[in-house]
Amino acid sequence: MIAPRDLAHCTEAIRHGSRSFHAASKLLPRRVRDPALALYAFCRLADDAVDENREKAAAVLSLHERLDLAYAGRPRNAPADRAFAAIIEGFDMPRALPDALLEGLAWDAEGRRYATLSELRAYAARVASAVGAMMCVLMRVRDRDALARACDLGVAMQLTNIARDVGEDAREGRLYLPLDWLSEAGMTPDDFLHSTTATPENRRMVRKLLHEAEALYHRSESGIAALPLAARPGIFAARFIYAGIGGRVRAGGYDSITRRARTNGRQKLGWLMLAMLRAGGTVILPHSPMIYAKSLPETEFLVRAAAQDAPRAADWSDTLYEALARLKAQDIERETGLSRDVGQVRETA
Repeated sequence: MIAPRDLAHCTEAIRHGSRSFHAASKLLPRRVRDPALALYAFCRLADDAVDENREKAAAVLSLHERLDLAYAGRPRNAPADRAFAAIIEGFDMPRALPDALLEGLAWDAEGRRYATLSELRAYAARVASAVGAMMCVLMRVRDRDALARACDLGVAMQLTNIARDVGEDAREGRLYLPLDWLSEAGMTPDDFLHSTTATPENRRMVRKLLHEAEALYHRSESGIAALPLAARPGIFAARFIYAGIGGRVRAGGYDSITRRARTNGRQKLGWLMLAMLRAGGTVILPHSPMIYAKSLPETEFLVRAAAQDAPRAADWSDTLYEALARLKAQDIERETGLSRDVGQVRETA
């Protein structure tokens, strides 16, 4: 389905750009691993295209056009685009899923901050759970309960990444911790962004974030038993490797300001072996009742889309186009010094 040269390019991109997923992918069966590597390569390309481009609105709009071309069966002449177009055709990939990822990237580009944990989960749903839902589609899994647990896993992974990168993000002027947590700690966003030490308040917020992630990791496990048998070790591996990053943050006393938690090859090998053991256990153990837990409110739209019960197109596209319009207005203001009304800009987004 995917041209060998395009797949080789995608595999190499993930080998260097997403080492944790590259390690976990080794335990996936080839029929899932190949399209998964292509999917992650396209998502990585999208993230880099926005992150490394000064013209954020233009970058996001360009990605939207690339999705349009891929869904029209006329992808841009680039390996990741051609591979993603093959995925769309071969797996009937719902457009709402990559569009959700694109909206999350637009939120990043506009420097959005999140007032509450719920708002942060909504961001994580877009940049991580959307990918988890797409992975289910690649495994031919459209069951709502399994999809809900895959979205739990995506949110948990993103919260872990945020907890690990708190200091690094702050030095770049980025803040993902819920603003009401800062307020409760008696801090303003500027106070936090200029923190140079891991204060008790900072450590407490990182610990709280990892606690939320850990609860979602446990919820997600029940969904892995609903996946095809051959795919379970790879998904367990992703779960353990990313949770292991949180473990390293914990071992460092929740200091994500002055240090960045890292894992090594020996630890990853141990988690891969644990994943194989756990995946084997799901063959004989009964399904956990946790599989039937309601999806997070922030991920329900992804579950509905992947289960082919998508919301009306107009309801979904409005939120994406509003984000694109805000970005375009920011670009215009930066270039000209003139403020533009988002409603006017939206007409051309």
